[in-house]
Amino acid sequence: MSKVPEDLKFTKSHEWFKEENGVVTMGISDYAQSQLTDIVYIELPSVGSKKKAGEVLLTIESVKSAEDVYSPVEGEVVEINKELVDKPELVNSDSYKYWMVKIKKTGNLTESLTPSEYKQFIGE
Repeated sequence: MSKVPEDLKFTKSHEWFKEENGVVTMGISDYAQSQLTDIVYIELPSVGSKKKAGEVLLTIESVKSAEDVYSPVEGEVVEINKELVDKPELVNSDSYKYWMVKIKKTGNLTESLTPSEYKQFIGE
């Protein structure tokens, strides 16, 4: 059973996000990291890059596959979790503690799910 914190929003492509003071912190859900299995590399975006909601933000590679991760918001990347450059496997240990990107919101958020909707979406 996947962890689904009650204070976050989720997307159908398995990203989680939280908005505080116009900055959206995001990562992948516990369900997503468990499906990927052993994460070996995360290609993070450049600070200052601009993304539209739903656009590819970064790529995660695991021993099993490579998956795109999508931006939950239109905005500008203001911070990346540099710890994940050298230790991408940290996401497997706690995908909510090890956020990936912070984006200053300049436009719309993507369609999101509440924690209970997300649990239903992943069949839990």
